[in-house]
Order: sequence, then C-alpha cells, then structure tokens
Amino acid sequence: MELLILAVVIAVVAVAAIGGLVVSGRKKKQLPPPDRSAPPTVTAPPREPLVGEEAEGEPEAPGRPIEDVGAPGPAAPEHDAEVEAPPAPAEPEIETPEPTAGRLVRLRARLSRSQSTLGKGLLTLLSRDRLDEDTWEEIEDTLLTADVGVTPTQELVERLRERVRVLGTRSPEELRALLREELLNLVGTDFERDVRTETTGAEDRPGVVLVVGVNGTGKTTTTGKLARVLVADGRSVVLGAADTFRAAAADQLQTWGERVGARTVRGPEGGDPASVAFDAVKEGTSAGADVVLIDTAGRLHTKAGLMDELGKVKRVVEKQGPVDEVLLVLDATTGQNGLVQARVFAEVVDITGIVLTKLDGTAKGGIVVAVQRELGVPVKLVGLGEGADDLAPFEPEAFVDALLGD
Repeated sequence: MELLILAVVIAVVAVAAIGGLVVSGRKKKQLPPPDRSAPPTVTAPPREPLVGEEAEGEPEAPGRPIEDVGAPGPAAPEHDAEVEAPPAPAEPEIETPEPTAGRLVRLRARLSRSQSTLGKGLLTLLSRDRLDEDTWEEIEDTLLTADVGVTPTQELVERLRERVRVLGTRSPEELRALLREELLNLVGTDFERDVRTETTGAEDRPGVVLVVGVNGTGKTTTTGKLARVLVADGRSVVLGAADTFRAAAADQLQTWGERVGARTVRGPEGGDPASVAFDAVKEGTSAGADVVLIDTAGRLHTKAGLMDELGKVKRVVEKQGPVDEVLLVLDATTGQNGLVQARVFAEVVDITGIVLTKLDGTAKGGIVVAVQRELGVPVKLVGLGEGADDLAPFEPEAFVDALLGD
C-alpha cells in the first residue's frame, strides 16, 4: 500500500517537471535592438478607390436629382454689428485772395527778372560817347527782338534821335528819365484799363465778361484767377463753364470757384456752349451776383467755325442784356505769333481788353506795345506766375520801371 502511494507521488512530480519545460520553451523570442541607421518605416494609408470602382456596401440614402438642389443662399453675417456710413466730404475752405491794389508793384521783382534786358540794353547803347548809325541800328534791333513791332520801333527811335540831339550831353540819370518817358508814351497811359464789370444801363443785372482765346494760353486758369481778383475787390461772382468741348475745363473752373465761394454753372460734356452761357447769366441775375464770368471754347480750327461758336454765345447772352467786357487771353511767350490769333478773334467778336499770360517767362515784353497797336485796345491784366494771385491789373508805370530795372 505504501509502495503504491509512493509510486503515485513520483509520477505526479515527473509530470509537473515535464510541463514546466514545455511552458518555458514557448516563451516569446526577444527582438534584436533597433538599427538607428535604417530609414523610418512609413505606414501607407488605406488605398483610395479608383474611378470606376464600385463602393462596397449600400449608400446611406438615395441621391437627389440636380433639379431638386437649390442655389446656395447668401452667407449669414458673422455678427450683427451695424455698418458705419462713410463720413461726408468736408466743405472746401474759402480762401481770402490778396488785395489787387498794388499787386503789380508787389510782383515787380518777378517782372524785372525777365524784362530788364530790354531797358538795360537800351540804356547801355544810349550811354555811348558817340551815337552813330551803327548804334541806332543796334537800338532798333533791340526793340524788334523784344517784339515791340516795326512801326512802334521806328517811331521810338526817331523820337530818341531828336531828343538826344537836343539834349546834348547825356548823364545816366538824364538818359534814364528820357527813356522812361518815351517808353511810357509807347505803352500808353491814356487807356482805360479797368475791367468793366459795371452794368451800362440802369437795369438790375450783373456785369457780363466773356473770356476768349486759344486753348493752351491759360484761358480757363485766367478766368479762375480773375474771379479771385474780383472777389478780392468785394464783388460776388458766378462762373459759366461754356468751354464744353474740353472734359477738364468745367472741373478746373469749378475748382477755382469753390476756392473763393463762387458758384459754377456747367452743362454736359460736348453740350451747347451758348446754353451754358445763357444759364450762367440767368443764375447770376437770380442770385443777385455782381459779375458773371464766362469761359468760352477756344478751338481755333477754322475762322468760320470759331465765328459761329463765339458769335452764337454772344448773341444768346445778349438776349438778357449786353456783354460788358470781352477779354482776349494771349500767351506772351508766343510773341508775334500771338498777334495772328489776336487778329482772328478780333474779327469774330469785339475785343475790349487783353490779358497777357506768362509775361514773367519771356524777355519780349514789347508784345504789350505790339498787341495794343494791332487791336487798338489796352492790355488790362498780366499773368506773372503760376500762383493763384499772380494775375495783376496792368499798370504802365510799374511795367516800364520793371523794363528799366533798378
């Protein structure tokens, strides 16, 4: 019995030992250490289905025909904040133009820089000890080069010859006084040089000024500067933009008007200039303005076409009253060529005054004499720069003093 029990125990121990060996033999193998030099392993994502392949499974819901799909609506705003309106444009500041009294005297230095060549050249020639024929020819050439004109030059040289012969000895002061007197006679001191803005009759209406001239002479700019001159003298002004053939002319004139508080009447681009001029006078009358300035077209294409345009403007305006002033704007730097323009305009309308622009940009101040002789009307205004207040009433004494220099 005891032998049987011992045999069972030995058998159990043997079975247990054999089982441990089997379990230990099934343990997982240890992986070798990772190779740091090998590239990292990238796991590829699942393959996308190719075009034409059928998807596995059934769709979640049947699709809708395209007719049933509506257009997307407007995107909802991210917030309900109110949109602020843009600020209103600020009113243009009204400028106070410089007073016109003595304006040419204030601009004398600018005028002297360009014009003193003529006066100094004449004084130098007249100061020679011996005034022979060659010297008088040089004096004549100096005057002609300055665009004084043939006839005025001959007249001046003859008077100088006579007076120098009578004078005898000639000191610099005496020559200067002599030349100043003769140049003043040549320029003319008996002209009425005020711009006529007063009405000729007793009727209650504004004075009407037509501004004419070839485009490029500074006509529109001169009209705007003249408005400043009148406002500086205490006049109220209405501007008429009757140059409807240049797109920028009306805008330019309106800008000039806004700077001094003057209203601008304008029409559509390419519209009837006479209609705009008529409306400007009508507006000036109803507003009680003192002066209406009308900037006209300056297309010198043919004399007949120019005559038709300006003639019609003048006739239409005169249905409300006479035109008080017709100012012709000329570019002083064009010299004798400007006289050709002056003749054409003088045949179309009755010129009553001349405005010489860019007089500070030329040494040919004799054009003042030449154009007055050609048209028989005075130079009333001169432009002496690009500034807003560089348009000045023409004063013969200040002009001749600028010719002679200091």
